[in-house]
Amino acid sequence: MANSSTTFKPKWNSGKTKVIRVPEALSGKVLDFARFLDTHDGHDAAEPTQLYLEGTAQIDTRKPINISKIVHRSPFRYPGGKTWFVPYLRRWLMSFESQHQMFVEPFAGGAICSLTVAFEEWAKHVVFAELDDRVAAVWHTILQGNAEWLSQQILDFSLTKEHVVNALETEDGASTITLKDKAFLAILRNRVQRGGIMAPGAGLVKNGENGKGLKSRWYPETLARRIRDIDSIRDRITFEHVDGFRLIERYHDDSDVLFFADPPYTKAARRLYQFWQFDHRKLFEAFSTIAGHFLLTYDNTEEIRSLAAEYGFQTEEITMKNTHHTEMTELLIGNDLSWLHEET
Repeated sequence: MANSSTTFKPKWNSGKTKVIRVPEALSGKVLDFARFLDTHDGHDAAEPTQLYLEGTAQIDTRKPINISKIVHRSPFRYPGGKTWFVPYLRRWLMSFESQHQMFVEPFAGGAICSLTVAFEEWAKHVVFAELDDRVAAVWHTILQGNAEWLSQQILDFSLTKEHVVNALETEDGASTITLKDKAFLAILRNRVQRGGIMAPGAGLVKNGENGKGLKSRWYPETLARRIRDIDSIRDRITFEHVDGFRLIERYHDDSDVLFFADPPYTKAARRLYQFWQFDHRKLFEAFSTIAGHFLLTYDNTEEIRSLAAEYGFQTEEITMKNTHHTEMTELLIGNDLSWLHEET
C-alpha cells in the first residue's frame, strides 16, 4: 500500500494535502522533509533545502556550525547539547554504504542525535538511555502514548513567576508525583532555569534574551509541535531509563550497531548534571573492543587526549560555540575518522 502524507499526525499547516507515490525506501525522508518545510520555525534567513541538508557538504572543523541552520528536534534546552554536532553526525552516517540496524546513544540527555537519526531514518531503529529521573520522565511520557497530554499541558500553562515558583515548589515538596506531571515539570524547569540546568542549586532565568525574563526560552507552540512530531515516529525509538553502560554491554558484539556517546564531561559535569560522576576509563575500555563503529564527543582536555592515545583511538579538534557564544574546541573521538575529510 502506498504511504499517504494525509496520515501524518499532527495535521498539516499548509492547507490541503495530495497523495503522491515515491519509492518506499525514500518515503520516510520525503515525509520528514515535507514536515520540516510545513513547520519550519526560526530559520527565515536561508533556503529550507539548504537548512535541511546542512552537513552533507564538506565541513570545516575550524569554523563553528551555525546552529540556527539545524532542525531543532528536542523539547530540551540541554546544557552541553549537541545540536551543533548534527552536521558531523550526518557526514558520518553518510559514509556507510548501507543503513545500519541500530543506532545506540547510551547517555542521551536531550537526545538530539538520536532524534535526528530516527526522523531521517539513518538506522532502522534507535535506542537511547538516560539516568536522570526528570529527563527520563519526559522521554517515557512522550514515547509511551502521552505526548498529546504533555503538549496540552505546555500550551495551557500560564507562565508567570508566581506560577513557575508554585509549580516547582509543588514538585520539590511532593512525596509522590505522577510520571506525566514529573515530565511537565521537567520541561518547565529546563526552560526557566539558567542555561537549562536542572542540577540542584540552579536558579531561575533573570533577564533572559532581550529582557524577556522567564519567557525567553518558553515557546509553548514550538515545544508542543516538537513533542507531537516525536510521537509520530515513536515506533522507531526505544528509550530506557538505565545506566548507559548497560546498552554498551548489550550491543557490544553486534557489528550492525552504531554508537554515539556524549558522556558527562570532565570539567563542568558537577555543575551541570545530577549524575556527574563518571568512569571515563571504563568508557574507553568498553569502546576499545566493540564490534561496530562509534563516535565520542568530549571536552578537549589532556586527560581525554591521553586516554584516546592509550586506546589507539583517532581524534579531531572541532571548533564550536558554547551557550555564551564563545568559540572553543571539543574533541571528536572514533575508531575511524577518515570520513571527516573526504569530499562528497
